[in-house]
Amino acid sequence: MKLEELVNKYYDHLNQNDFYILKYILNNQDTCYKLGINELAGRCNISRSSILRMTQKIGFSGYSEFKMFLKWQNEANKDDKQSEDFVNSLVSDVNETIKYIHAKDMTDICALIDKAERIFVYGTGTAQSHCAKELHRMFLSMYRYVQVITAQAEWAMISADINEKDLIIIYSLSGDTPMLFPTLKMFVAKGVSIISITNLKNNRLASMTPHNLYASSSQIHLSNSIIDNSFTPFFLISEALFRNYVNYKINQK
Repeated sequence: MKLEELVNKYYDHLNQNDFYILKYILNNQDTCYKLGINELAGRCNISRSSILRMTQKIGFSGYSEFKMFLKWQNEANKDDKQSEDFVNSLVSDVNETIKYIHAKDMTDICALIDKAERIFVYGTGTAQSHCAKELHRMFLSMYRYVQVITAQAEWAMISADINEKDLIIIYSLSGDTPMLFPTLKMFVAKGVSIISITNLKNNRLASMTPHNLYASSSQIHLSNSIIDNSFTPFFLISEALFRNYVNYKINQK
């Protein structure tokens, strides 16, 4: 499990000091694993006890174990950066996503889909919209009708009509699309069930939604300075969600 995922997992247990420390660590991952607790406390201008409490809140016995985790993650990140083979990068993302699918229990999410009166799915970009349409196509065969929200204006329009009997599924690569959050806050206040499907990293969307699915999609830097991400892992997550739902319905019978 990566540090970003730990932040999402324990988000509700963290305070402003914890987020300040984690922000520094996430932005300086190539050096923080070398620092003792006093050095890190000095760089964050915070007490060593605050560092220790933060590590325990996210599941570590203490700073030593956390430091070893940072070292392991830094070595894993170096391996990723050293590889300039774009095909291997794709294979690595697919393999990581498959491992996640094997480990993830989707029973609760399948139950949400099954009991929802209406299901809406929204993708925040072009590729994300393709994922949403594919999810719609797959669930048709199970007579679960998923309505695709195709534009930002539609996302805002449904807010008045949505209620706690509905389900929203959101595809977002970054999980930090600003236009999502005003309407999303309204959905949360109404008690609407929400499933986020995002890249495996710390993001605001995942922290706001109790039901999260993650795809591993690493950046590739093209020769014309364009940064690209593969959406193959997102389609894998969609397929896994659908097949888990099929299994859920069979087990119910």
